[in-house]
Amino acid sequence: MASFNKVIMMGNLTRDPELRVTPSGLSICKLGLAMNRSYTKQDGTKQEETTFVDVDGFGKQAELIAQYLKRGDPIFIEGRLRLDQWETNTGDRRSKLCVVLENFQFVGRSGDGSDTGSAAGRSYAEGEPQPRTGAPAPPPAPAAPPPPPAPAAPEAELDDDVPF
Repeated sequence: MASFNKVIMMGNLTRDPELRVTPSGLSICKLGLAMNRSYTKQDGTKQEETTFVDVDGFGKQAELIAQYLKRGDPIFIEGRLRLDQWETNTGDRRSKLCVVLENFQFVGRSGDGSDTGSAAGRSYAEGEPQPRTGAPAPPPAPAAPPPPPAPAAPEAELDDDVPF
């Protein structure tokens, strides 16, 4: 039986990224992500819920996140779920789901309209060559020009009162 494990999230960091390096030289970054959801209940009252997720990043991705982001900054993340299990000092078994980062993209900061560092808007995939830590990220490749607009269908010309 086939299986699929993919998570796509965008939210704000709940704390500054925690970067550490293993004795073998692997960079590991632990971060917390918060995502808000607003909805209306059946009785018409507005409700908001926040979901908190722990994320682990590795390698150059971990270094870039730790270098450019801080608490409150937005980030777009793609990854996979992992179940962590451990035993406490009192012998209780514990477990939690976390996300292992596979791909991310810096997102412009909310509020001031500016971008996060020189790497904003750039996507970083696991295994992709990354800029050296401390070096500015390369500018994004220019996008191809959009195709010319298709001729409008006769029905589209008649319906000028679209409600959305």
